[in-house]
Amino acid sequence: MLKHNMRATLAVLHDAVAAALAWSLAYLLRFNFDLPDEFAAELRHTLLWVVPLQMLIFWRFGLYRGIWRYASTADLRRIVLAVLLSAAAIPLLFWMLRLGLVIPRSVLVINPLLLILLMGGSRFVYRLWKERGLYGGIKLSGEPVLVLGAGDAAASLSRELSRSNDWRLVGFLDDNTGRHGRTLNGIRVLGGLDSLPEWAERLGVAQAIIAMPSSSHQQRKRAIQLCNAAKVKALTVPSFDDLMSGKVAVSQLRAIELDDLLGRDPVQLDDAGLHGLLTGKTVMVTGAGGSIGSELCRQIARFDPAKLVLFDQGEFALYTIEQELEQSFPALDFACLVGDVRDAARVDEAMREHKPGVLFHAAAYKHVPLMEQHNAWQAVRNNVLGTWTVARAAQQHGVGKFVMISTDKAVNPTNVMGASKRLAEMVCQALQPSGHTRFVMVRFGNVLGSTGSVIPKFREQIARGGPLTVTHPEITRYFMSIPEAAQLVLQAGLMGKGGEIFVLDMGEPVKIAELAKDLIRLSGFTEEEIKIEFTGLRPGEKLYEELLADSEHTLPTPHPKLRIAQARQADAAWLEMLLGWASSPTMPDEQVRAALREWVPEYQPSVPGKSL
Repeated sequence: MLKHNMRATLAVLHDAVAAALAWSLAYLLRFNFDLPDEFAAELRHTLLWVVPLQMLIFWRFGLYRGIWRYASTADLRRIVLAVLLSAAAIPLLFWMLRLGLVIPRSVLVINPLLLILLMGGSRFVYRLWKERGLYGGIKLSGEPVLVLGAGDAAASLSRELSRSNDWRLVGFLDDNTGRHGRTLNGIRVLGGLDSLPEWAERLGVAQAIIAMPSSSHQQRKRAIQLCNAAKVKALTVPSFDDLMSGKVAVSQLRAIELDDLLGRDPVQLDDAGLHGLLTGKTVMVTGAGGSIGSELCRQIARFDPAKLVLFDQGEFALYTIEQELEQSFPALDFACLVGDVRDAARVDEAMREHKPGVLFHAAAYKHVPLMEQHNAWQAVRNNVLGTWTVARAAQQHGVGKFVMISTDKAVNPTNVMGASKRLAEMVCQALQPSGHTRFVMVRFGNVLGSTGSVIPKFREQIARGGPLTVTHPEITRYFMSIPEAAQLVLQAGLMGKGGEIFVLDMGEPVKIAELAKDLIRLSGFTEEEIKIEFTGLRPGEKLYEELLADSEHTLPTPHPKLRIAQARQADAAWLEMLLGWASSPTMPDEQVRAALREWVPEYQPSVPGKSL
């Protein structure tokens, strides 16, 4: 506080001197520096009135709340307005005081121009000095770096880098040809992004910063690929949304992650509609400790629900998300319930006590190879019987909307997990005609970094020095980030009227082998240092994933990343027979697979080692 007061006092003293100097110079310029005695006396007399008047106006305009080091055009505007107001107030003051002074009109014109120059110029000179810009922006210390992009984010970043001892910005690269050859904060735009290898070699650059937060994902991905091709380490600035929200600064650089390579353009959410769905409502999430369930909780918490009910059988997973919510959303009213979705009494107790209006059902056994052998019946009971238990309780307790998280593996399933999720979809569809609960199903593929996904496994293998194990050179999967998946689930839940299966736009499929290579490079290794081994397809594993069954077709929705699948329906009689079968206490794996072929005709169990 003392330091701030000292700076404000110095700024006031500076402007008082500037005001006196500008008024004196205006008189001297008016008389070509040959000031007659009578006007010299007038100058001394008027200074006693002019300077206090101007300082009072400057104070009222808030000129001393800013920091000179960060002087900007907004500060210059305030200075201009304050000086012009004072220029109008001076003759008015003398007229009111009736001092009988005849101030030359040219002095009244020259004075504000000089004062703007002195006050504004000194502030910007100080800023340039603090940013070491008085020497044309030349820096001889720090590691040379190129910035890809020459827009607003790049301009902000260049100012931050000019104050750093670690970096020396040597140029910008941008595909906008109109910017080529021009300068940004004294640094030239050298050419297009394709010229990165040439400039990196010429300038000895080993690192580049991608400053294109508002560009499309494809443009950013191309920039990353160009860095890889030029053997230049790529860093990037935070996302445009994070910058706009004020959560981070443009100077908070980070390494390129897989999300940058595989992510997509941001999801456009109907915030107003989601507030109507979630704000002030009690919302329940099953499987709340899992990857998707926990992200749903984070996203829902942003919409200020009356209460958030977290339901999961995993004690530690539930504790982890509980601690995070307490830290991130201290005002949120939430309850953490340990329970199994197959336990009808526990599920009924949870809904009777908390009375949720919206329910997101993310609880599931989803690890394909693990569910394929020794655990097939548990997958059916958890994914089918568990879904029915929660869905039926939701109907009985008046839940308005029930959103079930499904999977692309439910399409023409080749594994028990996928077939069980297809049955869970049909259970919800069969329940739709009875009761007022609207059931909505959402299918999507793999999410980056989710529990049991390939990314954490690859990271562990790299940490051990390799090799990275990939089942097949041609195996492909769809990927999206966990936040994007959760956002689209919320959006589908809002749009669903009851009985629909929403299919998310998963973009282009990605080869797992290419994903492994990208992760090796992003970890700072080469494919010679970390090898890739192909181990063959595992039980129940497809070579390619599908998002729609052959007999299905889709309908568009108002949201570009959501479509509605028209799938085979089920009725109450079918559901009654299914529940009779699923209620058996135990069943061998082969018997489960044989029965699933009857319940889900499109289910074709894969043969290990055979490409599907």
